[in-house]
Formats: sequence, C-alpha cells, structure tokens
Amino acid sequence: MATITEIAPASAYQRLTGIAERMLSPSLLLIVQRFGIAAVFFQSGRTKVEGIFTIPDTTIELFRSEYALPLLPPELAAYMAAGAEHLFPVLLVLGLFTRLSAAALLGMTLVIQTFVYPDAWPTHLSWAGLMLPLIALGGGRFSLDRPLRIS
Repeated sequence: MATITEIAPASAYQRLTGIAERMLSPSLLLIVQRFGIAAVFFQSGRTKVEGIFTIPDTTIELFRSEYALPLLPPELAAYMAAGAEHLFPVLLVLGLFTRLSAAALLGMTLVIQTFVYPDAWPTHLSWAGLMLPLIALGGGRFSLDRPLRIS
C-alpha cells in the first residue's frame, strides 16, 4: 500500500507531464498549428468569393471602403487577398512550402494589423503564435516538405 509521501503531488505532476510529452510530439503540435491557422485564413478567403473563384463587387467595395489599403488599388488587393487566403492554407494543410506559406500569411496578418484593424492585436498575436513556429521549424514529420526535403 502506498503512503502519502509516495504519492506526492510533484510525482503525480511529473508523471502527467511525461505522458503529455510522449503524446504531444512536436510533429503533432505542428500539424495542429498548420490546420488551425489554415482554417482561419481559408474561411476568410471563402467570404471574399462567389462560386469557385469569382470576386463579387461587394468584396471590391469592402477593399475600397473598410480595408482601404494604401498603395494598392482595391481590385488588385481583393484578388491578391482572396488568392492568398485560398492558396497558402491549402499548402499548409499539405505541409508543402510550409515556411513560405506561414511567412506569407504572417505578412498578411501584419498588413491587416497595421492598416485595417489595429485594435485587433490580441487576435493577430494568437495567429502569429501559430505561424512563428511553422516558420522556424517547418511542417514537421507529417508534411510533404519532409520527403521532398524542402524544409
């Protein structure tokens, strides 16, 4: 029979952290990050198009009025944003060009933070928290980058 000193909280904590370390491998964490941030941007991209990839006038008007990016005409900005929000999330899900895709979406996040929604920094910081490890570490074991030796 175990005594109270044998079942110390520190020992139970160490056992739990050991289990978590074995179950939550870095590659599993990276795939969750890839899928999580891909979902955010892909869903946003779907709101900007009709059908497969038609940019409606309402999207262009949104870029003209609410988003109003400097240096880019609203039509170009709308197509670029919709394209990026479809392409890079798909690449992230596949784990193909992971670092490049995460960096592109982080750049887009920085533009949104700076020029469109500067008060949304908590959301944008959480997105960056998902993308920065992908940029630093690549897609992990469960990515197409690995067998293609891209990472």
